[in-house]
Amino acid sequence: MVVFRGDPCGVICIMITYIAVFYADYVVVRHLVLPTMAESLWGAVNVVLFNIIVFLLTVSHLRAVLSDPGIVPLPTTSIDFSDHHAGQPLVKNKDGWTVCIKCETYRPPRAHHCRVCRQCIRRMDHHCPWINNCVGEFNQKFFIQFLFYVGLLSLYAFGLVITSWVIDPETSKHIKHTKLIHSVILVIECILFGLFVIAIGCDQVSSILNDETLVEQVKRDGPKRQKKSKMALFQEVFGRGQPMYWLCPLQFNPNNRSYPAQYEV
Repeated sequence: MVVFRGDPCGVICIMITYIAVFYADYVVVRHLVLPTMAESLWGAVNVVLFNIIVFLLTVSHLRAVLSDPGIVPLPTTSIDFSDHHAGQPLVKNKDGWTVCIKCETYRPPRAHHCRVCRQCIRRMDHHCPWINNCVGEFNQKFFIQFLFYVGLLSLYAFGLVITSWVIDPETSKHIKHTKLIHSVILVIECILFGLFVIAIGCDQVSSILNDETLVEQVKRDGPKRQKKSKMALFQEVFGRGQPMYWLCPLQFNPNNRSYPAQYEV
């Protein structure tokens, strides 16, 4: 199911993301690689590799943006929650299911309500404006892939800036001035986005290894679970395929989980 939010903040963040990515691609190709490496094979290799990373970044980002993060479907028939509205406690059943007063429906274990999406999301970690979507059970894999490729692209672009200035041949003063301006902007962009994704990526890895989402850490309501191996915890997010494919956003077999279709009081 394709999902897209109309949240203005999220739409603006998506626009900023693609402006930054394609600006970096323009600077690398037009002002760094072509003026210094056009006559060597390394020029073509760097252009191809850089644009492959841009492609993988774009695919992973679009999948994180448009994928269903794990929306808990609303019931087809109305359910009477008058007792809960009257102040009665929300009692979990033996399987850990609870009631969401805002959605007026039952929700599975580890699902939480997002005030931006206005829906309950399975295994919700947080709502991220940069993907204009929640990071949840079904799209956390794509979100982490997006972070990885942003970090990789930032590192690659930063390296190309240094390389191009080291091997830069004699050029006119005007060309060097233009290249300097673009290089400074690109370096600032690489540092800002690089540090940002490193911080968020570390939080994501820590969340996986601790088997506890960010929402559960804040609310301190994470369920007691059996201890699992690190491989099993990563497989819950990336699937049970070969680890070498975990960072490939082109796979179309999300690691879906199933829940009972109905909840009986």
